[in-house]
Amino acid sequence: MVDENVATRILRYLDLEEVDTVFGIPGGALGNVLVSLKDARQRMTYVVCRQETGAAYAADGYHRATGKLGVVMVTSGPGATNALTGTMNAQADGSAVLTLSGEVPEVNFGMGYLQEGIDGRLDVDAVYRAATGYSSVLTSPAQTGTIVGQALRDALTIPRQAVHLSLPNDVAGQTVPANVVFPPSTSSYRATPGGVSLVEARRALELLVAAKRPLVLVGNGCRFPLRGPHRAKLAALADRYGIPLATTPDGKAVFPEEHPLSLRVYGTGSCEWPYYWFTPTLVDPSSPPYDMLLVLGSRLGGFATNKWDPRLVPKGPVVQVDADASVIARAFPVELGIVGEVGAFLDALDVLSKEFPPDPAAVAARKKLVAAIHDRSPFADPKARDSEEVPMHPAALMKCIDGSLPDGAMVFTDAGNCVGWVEHYLVPREGIEVHSALDMGPMGFGVGATMGAKRGAPDRTCVGVVGDGAFMMHGNEVSTAHAHGIGAIWVVLYDDDLHMVTQGQEQFFPDPKDPTAWEHLYRLGSPDIPAFARALGAEAYDVKSPREASDALRKAYEGAAKGRPQVVVARIDPRPVPPYYQKGPGSRQ
Repeated sequence: MVDENVATRILRYLDLEEVDTVFGIPGGALGNVLVSLKDARQRMTYVVCRQETGAAYAADGYHRATGKLGVVMVTSGPGATNALTGTMNAQADGSAVLTLSGEVPEVNFGMGYLQEGIDGRLDVDAVYRAATGYSSVLTSPAQTGTIVGQALRDALTIPRQAVHLSLPNDVAGQTVPANVVFPPSTSSYRATPGGVSLVEARRALELLVAAKRPLVLVGNGCRFPLRGPHRAKLAALADRYGIPLATTPDGKAVFPEEHPLSLRVYGTGSCEWPYYWFTPTLVDPSSPPYDMLLVLGSRLGGFATNKWDPRLVPKGPVVQVDADASVIARAFPVELGIVGEVGAFLDALDVLSKEFPPDPAAVAARKKLVAAIHDRSPFADPKARDSEEVPMHPAALMKCIDGSLPDGAMVFTDAGNCVGWVEHYLVPREGIEVHSALDMGPMGFGVGATMGAKRGAPDRTCVGVVGDGAFMMHGNEVSTAHAHGIGAIWVVLYDDDLHMVTQGQEQFFPDPKDPTAWEHLYRLGSPDIPAFARALGAEAYDVKSPREASDALRKAYEGAAKGRPQVVVARIDPRPVPPYYQKGPGSRQ
């Protein structure tokens, strides 16, 4: 194209990536980009958020819902630093997010221009290079293809990453040289890894088939592969050999929790069932020991392993498959580490399984043991989930959400106690997704990500489960949702306290002289959250019982379908402690 400037060229790259929404807050350093966005407004919407961190969470949610690149556009200086937390969180959780921060004109670098972020004391590029997969400053129009292409390659590789570009305002308005050719398709500048060693896959299958009590642990790195046909291939493999599967907390619901061979979640907030598999004699005294672990797409961090609980390590080999070589054997020694894409690995096992006929007796014994485990409650406190007491038990609220979610819904869990309640007591049926941010665990992720997901997937129900502290931190994005007709839904667990901290301090640092000392230190001041939400344009409900919660959720789904944001404030009993600290049934016998 003749006389196309840098800003317009970047937007054309986003067109190639099928991006139809960017999130952020405008400012002077984005001046030329904003002109190009104005001209592209028929095909690309700039969702103006209320704070840049929330914009980055929204872009993360957009990526998770659509699989497409999430994009954040913010101004220089404080705009860039505000977006950093959400961008860093996307990097930690393997989300493809591009943060483009405007910058003061290059001709004024080092002169003390307002909000300077590159050549002054605040080196935004250095900050982002330390926190993301890629960061660069575009200082010449001739660099456009090279630098933008590199950012997109790094963002959309496997595992996916967050990237950053800093764009000086004068450079954004300069013409791209005619010899900088625009690519005809995404395949012209990036390719996605998709291979695995067949030799290593065969060895992994040999170890799996030879084991008496193997387990497959499925992590968040399996989320996109298991959205497609690979889920059926994994289920068929499990059924063929009678092998149970558990997911990590951030992989919750990636494999259906109602599947006959599912042991649901293992890790922080763990289901009870995996512990029975680790110690099968609790169910069958004659059972052979747990003797093999296959890990798919998990970094095996603290949340995924219940702080590296040694019971996860079998009396036999560990095989870990991940596209990121740096995380293999990071947590535990492995018999076999496979650097490869999970979908390709499952394709290989599907083909190779024909060479390894199952042992019918062993398969039957394993399925019988899993069925016996399923006869036991998966919950640390089964009565809590069925409670009708007022104020409501958080576990009972999870049952209300379970019973009301429409098909294909997406649930976004924030940080805090809501993580424990969702991981342990929410049992999503097949097709419902649960997303969290458990590597960085930032408060407010569930607020922004729910809105971004709903913007990206308007036909799906998107529900954020958030604490009152997190909602007060980023609830202003309800106003963004209202302004853009985004029917996101938030369920706010209201106990007027930062209770994860309060209860954690009580657990690990009890005060024998004043046992109730921690109970009053982190109160929130009794905010009127329903009024706050209504003031920002939401329909809000204040509920105290499971019955009221179920009725409010039904109304919220109807209102969200009309493009109106919905906030359900659930007044929960502050006394119950989420099952973070429970050690499973084996520790109680």
